[in-house]
Amino acid sequence: MNTPTEAGGYPKRNLELVFCTKCGFLFNDVFDSQVQEYSTNFEESQHFSGTFNAFARELAVQIANKCDLQGKHVLEIGCGKGEFLLELCEIAGCTGLGIDPGYRPERLSDKPAGRVEFITDFFGPRYAHLEPDVILCRHTLEHIGPTAEFVRSIREMIGDREDVVVVFETPDAERVLGEGAFWDIYYEHCSYFSAGTHARLFRQERFEVTDLELVYESQYIVQYCRPASGLTQPALPLERDLERMRGLAAGFPTLVHRTMDHWRDVVRQAGRQGRRVVLWGGGSKGVAFLTTLGVGEDVHCVVDVNPYKQGKFMPGTGHPVVSPESLVDCPPDLVIVMNPIYLGEIGEQLKALGLNAELAALR
Repeated sequence: MNTPTEAGGYPKRNLELVFCTKCGFLFNDVFDSQVQEYSTNFEESQHFSGTFNAFARELAVQIANKCDLQGKHVLEIGCGKGEFLLELCEIAGCTGLGIDPGYRPERLSDKPAGRVEFITDFFGPRYAHLEPDVILCRHTLEHIGPTAEFVRSIREMIGDREDVVVVFETPDAERVLGEGAFWDIYYEHCSYFSAGTHARLFRQERFEVTDLELVYESQYIVQYCRPASGLTQPALPLERDLERMRGLAAGFPTLVHRTMDHWRDVVRQAGRQGRRVVLWGGGSKGVAFLTTLGVGEDVHCVVDVNPYKQGKFMPGTGHPVVSPESLVDCPPDLVIVMNPIYLGEIGEQLKALGLNAELAALR
């Protein structure tokens, strides 16, 4: 948001999470897609972090090798600003088409040079004529309410072709339930999957799941599959998680409230002690943390390495988003890191700035 007033007055909606005991699917039962705003102003890029870039490059190399992409054509549904697709095509020597309502051509420092094309739009029936060799979809399925309908549309687009590879990357809901991670539950995420739930969805829509793994310190699911002639049966170890998910779902209400109470106490106690508290991470986790806990008065600002977020304000609370360098003028006492995987990177940045703040990571 461009101003504190605009940010503070941004619409909010409730979530009512429902867990299906038969398949393990977790979803927001009061989700209304009409109140969302996906446009070129939606800022989701994580590619300003060295930690994330290293992971993304490793994943691109893996996909290129597993899918034998040399000379092939990739469709990425929900490509964001296009950084990953461009890197994948450069690594693999393939061509690509990215579709996303948030794509902005001016954001790519390395121009596609004919190898990659982008469309600023939502994926839908108008693109059913496309015939890619590989379909890639990263961090998009969790934003879709009618998930079966969405996966079915991809299967119908493939038709009778048997050699198409479909690759999905999706946040792992088992970790969210196990940690009581309320910061990973927010309105744009209306659908939540464990590895097993993810595979069950694709198997019921006539795909054979060929590979399933957890990556990024088990935060993300990566799944490879191919079209099948009918329903397929579970065959991979990670698919056997339904009993575990039932137990986690049953214990989640108690755990999540305990986790919320803990972090509310951490922030408020620091405020009472006169310590300057900042959050590091101006994305959805930060928004969920602030709006869920109601501790805005005890948090000074939010730090983010993405320059397109700096100078903006957090939706729902109006906290300013600042650069790491700006902390030199108002040194923090406590930095709450929204994702523990970035602890090392953030610690090095603070050290380079001559700052010696306490680091506490959500986990």
